[in-house]
Amino acid sequence: MNHLKRFLLLVACTFFFSKSFAQENIPRDKVQIFYYGWYGNQAVDGSLQHWNHEIIPHWNNPKWNNLGHYKGGDDIGANFYPALGNYSSNDVKIIEKHMKMIKESGVGVVVISWLGKDSFTDKSVSKYLDIADRFNLKIAFHIEPFYKTITELRDQLSYLVKAYSAHHAFYKKDGKPMFYVYDSYKISPEEWSKLLSKNGEKTVRDTELDALYIGLWVEEKDAAFFETSGFDGFYTYFASEGFVYGSTTSNWDFLSRFAKDHKLIFIPCVGPGYSDTRIRPWNEANFKSRENGKYYESMFDAAIKVKPEWIGITSFNEWHEGTQIEPASPKKTSRFTYEDYGKDPWMYIKETKRLTDKFLKGK
Repeated sequence: MNHLKRFLLLVACTFFFSKSFAQENIPRDKVQIFYYGWYGNQAVDGSLQHWNHEIIPHWNNPKWNNLGHYKGGDDIGANFYPALGNYSSNDVKIIEKHMKMIKESGVGVVVISWLGKDSFTDKSVSKYLDIADRFNLKIAFHIEPFYKTITELRDQLSYLVKAYSAHHAFYKKDGKPMFYVYDSYKISPEEWSKLLSKNGEKTVRDTELDALYIGLWVEEKDAAFFETSGFDGFYTYFASEGFVYGSTTSNWDFLSRFAKDHKLIFIPCVGPGYSDTRIRPWNEANFKSRENGKYYESMFDAAIKVKPEWIGITSFNEWHEGTQIEPASPKKTSRFTYEDYGKDPWMYIKETKRLTDKFLKGK
């Protein structure tokens, strides 16, 4: 009897440790989250950055012009209020807290918004790399449309690669970095081809700037763009279902087939909701209720259904558009009652872990 008990105990322990080891070796880099390091406060940076966001004018309705900025403090340019308050993206303690949260969410790659050399978002890249490394996370880059030409972008990428690519936490797939290129449609596919095609006159291919370049798919007509521009793939970014063709989940079957037919990468992007009427009071049509997590689960399930190699999450902390999973606190002022997550400020960190596991473990 004792022999049988020992045998059964050995089998149970073997199963437990095998399962634990398998879970630890899940390729977490397959889930990547967009992260914004553009927030500042007086204590760390000498001034507020982004918490005092302007109220963005409407493009053709003068009713929404000249509405000013938020003051910061209790009055910020966001529909939710961060549990960490008006933090600075350059504060090491904040970066540590964020990386710990992201690790706990089950995500493997943090895609930081980048606006070029000497920008506010470039100040702490080394800090992000060092701290991410301690949590076994990787850093990729979301290239914002700060450049005017592909020549300018090439020079900026040269700086980025030389400054940071040797770091252990700099994300690479099969030896190549991954660059998400926001608003890629603002430059013509012919110009992009000069940079991204193998025989382009300014090509990055087979140079130190070679990478997986992922462009933004917005409208249906973008198919022609991705047939000729030389991008390695495309992502959908927006967390508002139906906002554009790319963010409409019913179109993801087509996008997935298009990617396979053209040997491209397709990265569907999901989010917990969308709420930006503090900075765009005219944009109520694109509001998406979180539905206590159901909206997030629905988008995630739609992404899982098309069996992509990667899924993007919009976002960890894009507070202005209300897509964040970072903990939010209930808050009410004399002027505004902020939205919140209900009883648990950490709800979306936990839900992200559940949903990422569902994707990565195939459950």
